[in-house]
Amino acid sequence: MSESEQDKGTPVSVVIRNRLKESRKRFHANDNIADFIQPGELALLLDEVEAKMKGVLESLVIDTQADHNTHDTARRVAKMYLHEVFGGRYATQPKITEFPNVEHLNELMIVGPITVRSACSHHFCPVMGKVWIGVMPNEHTNVIGLSKYARLADWIMSRPQIQEEAVVQLADLIQEKTQPDGLAVVMNATHYCMSWRGVKDPDSRMINSVMRGAFLKDANLRREFLSLIRRED
Repeated sequence: MSESEQDKGTPVSVVIRNRLKESRKRFHANDNIADFIQPGELALLLDEVEAKMKGVLESLVIDTQADHNTHDTARRVAKMYLHEVFGGRYATQPKITEFPNVEHLNELMIVGPITVRSACSHHFCPVMGKVWIGVMPNEHTNVIGLSKYARLADWIMSRPQIQEEAVVQLADLIQEKTQPDGLAVVMNATHYCMSWRGVKDPDSRMINSVMRGAFLKDANLRREFLSLIRRED
């Protein structure tokens, strides 16, 4: 944030938004914008979100001055959004160490279930579930540590998401990092926008998948993957 912008009192959110627009970069709810946030600006953004959250609480007619339970709620919510539940928007991609496939591994590998937490971008209600990742490597595939799959999944899911788009984003990222012959991602989640509000059905779940390469072409491989993850569900 330049000194001239600070002198004019320009909100840091406007400064970041203008950078994105000038670069013609999308900034939808499930996009990562870390490259457009300069050092020190996230702290300013936290202050800005806190101030606006105080306005929301006032409009909800909550006396945050007299009510000790909500006195610091605006700050807590701002921290939660920027650093936790939506942290995948503002944090850079986790560092992933990649190794060559020196043993020429070419057998099905499954990682999961990975517990994932997100929030739907329609109501900002929690989305809680499990993800399974199937990889069919080849001799040129990059090998990454098992924990790294969980870190990548958390980075993608820690944004306001639509489940159908989230699994595609995760699949694209893993495909880019590992370059396997086949990739499968399955997500099974509870959406609190259906169980906490709306129809209030506590048992409702959504399951969807992305199949790439060998998993898409080879029905036997696809069946093997799906049967193995069902045993662990």
